[in-house]
Amino acid sequence: MANMIEEYEFGRIRISGKDYTSDVIVFGEIVKEDWWRKEGHEVNLEDIGPILKFNPEVVVFGTGYYDRVAVKNEVLKELEKRGIEAVILKTQDAVAAYRKFVEGGKKVVLAVHLTC
Repeated sequence: MANMIEEYEFGRIRISGKDYTSDVIVFGEIVKEDWWRKEGHEVNLEDIGPILKFNPEVVVFGTGYYDRVAVKNEVLKELEKRGIEAVILKTQDAVAAYRKFVEGGKKVVLAVHLTC
């Protein structure tokens, strides 16, 4: 069973009744708080180790309220090599996409930047 993303606004996300104010990764029932990346506004290969261990069908990246985070090409290539679909959207749209994938029965990860 996946966590329910109840609400997102700049700097805050509510997941299954709990508020988070730092970037998170949601793996089914698990929330990894304080998702720090090697380079703040870039997602590099070493930043997605926990995601790869979960072996999802889909990874939805939330690039921030103002779309400031870039997902590096090396990340996309690695996901493709493993047969994992990557979806990259502003965080508010990423939350909506995550919900649709969960409703569709997909094994999905949400990795989101909450601010800029």
